[in-house]
Amino acid sequence: MTSTFPDLPVVVIGAGPVGLAAAAQLAERHLPFLVLEAGDGPAAAVRDWGHVRLFSPWRYDIDPAAARLLEQAGWIRPDDAALPTGAQLAADYLQPLADLPDLKPHLRYAAKVAAVTRLGLDRVRSLGRENTPFLVRLADGEDILARAVIDASGTWSTPNVLGAAGIPAHGETAATAFVESALPDVLGRDRDRFAGRHTLVVGAGHSAANTLLALADLAEQAPGTTVTWAIRAGSPARTYGGESADALPARGALGSRLRDHVGNATVTLLTGFSVDSLTADGDQVRVSGGEQTVSVDRIVAATGFRPDHTITGELRLDLDPILGSTRALAPLIDPNEHSCGTVPPHGVDELTHPEPGYYAIGVKSYGRAPTFLLATGYEQARSVVAALAGDWDAARDVQLDLPETGVCNSNPVDGADSIDGCCGAAPSATEPAGRGLATGVAGGLLTAPLTLVTLGGEPAREQPGTCC
Repeated sequence: MTSTFPDLPVVVIGAGPVGLAAAAQLAERHLPFLVLEAGDGPAAAVRDWGHVRLFSPWRYDIDPAAARLLEQAGWIRPDDAALPTGAQLAADYLQPLADLPDLKPHLRYAAKVAAVTRLGLDRVRSLGRENTPFLVRLADGEDILARAVIDASGTWSTPNVLGAAGIPAHGETAATAFVESALPDVLGRDRDRFAGRHTLVVGAGHSAANTLLALADLAEQAPGTTVTWAIRAGSPARTYGGESADALPARGALGSRLRDHVGNATVTLLTGFSVDSLTADGDQVRVSGGEQTVSVDRIVAATGFRPDHTITGELRLDLDPILGSTRALAPLIDPNEHSCGTVPPHGVDELTHPEPGYYAIGVKSYGRAPTFLLATGYEQARSVVAALAGDWDAARDVQLDLPETGVCNSNPVDGADSIDGCCGAAPSATEPAGRGLATGVAGGLLTAPLTLVTLGGEPAREQPGTCC
């Protein structure tokens, strides 16, 4: 794609792993760009789940273009076989990347995007549309013109509700004081909210499994700590996943350890539980799901994430009515047909909307599908930037090397839960259960070539970020 406005920047929304990968690709191709990040630094969402350990090793968590730029600056690459935490991903890779002279002058923090449209044109106006620059409006009212927009804003800020019907359960809004978002730091900064209390974890994905492992560990340390797990499915088999057969050992161990905790009653499992109402009852909240009811002190909503398309309401987007991805991408990532490792290679052609020059990449591009991997996002960034540079041969030469695990697959099952995502893994061999939470992000959450972030949504999706 050649630009009518070569002096205007390509605006990248979000300075997470995939947004910074897009920036690295743009820098290598000497295209003007500006990265707008709502947080006060790079990888703000990743830092939120910094206590979580990816289940994909470093070799899958680093974008090739980013690595080239970093190595030219003398960066020492981490051990490819090691499993980083979210905090290590941010500190040892994403922060140094954002600080590079090729990127740093082009990054703006505390720059929340409120809307993306065309200068002087709403969604209805067609005449001259392709020759009109984008207008990106920030929350503070500043307007920025762009030749193209790459939206890598993710889904971490838009979690799914607890209500099984996709809308808040009765009483859910009034009971927000009892509800935690996905992946709280149970053994660290958030410990006091869970120690000695009864916690209900709702969800069947890796965020739920990670939190359950941490709570089980806390139960051994803090008397009175009780853990209940609620899923809509009739069996937790899908959450347990491939176990010893998983191509990623850390991810397989996640299911095995959780199965053990359910088996020894450290975790009480409620199956066929679809949340329909929450009622505050003094210091506790009563949660009802069909004919089952449980009273608890805290609830962890590990029900996944969904994309927020409100900022692009005046753009012409062709979204799949089920997943919220592009229509072309939807059948390639359908969680009823694909696991994280079976998603076919895809790039600019599958990510193109009727609005020329706008692309959503990363976990947001997958809508509510949980089959996202960080490596997939990196390849999306490479393909889209190549197209923006007019290098269509490179843009369409899309290649992915993904492991078949089956863990993130969401095959139709009667009463099946949506999976909050593919991120997360079991504790590493050197860390206590529940502490070395492996993931891949996310929301968030989270992942890459196998990995990351998780950090997505129903039906079957997760976060942080990432399916790492």
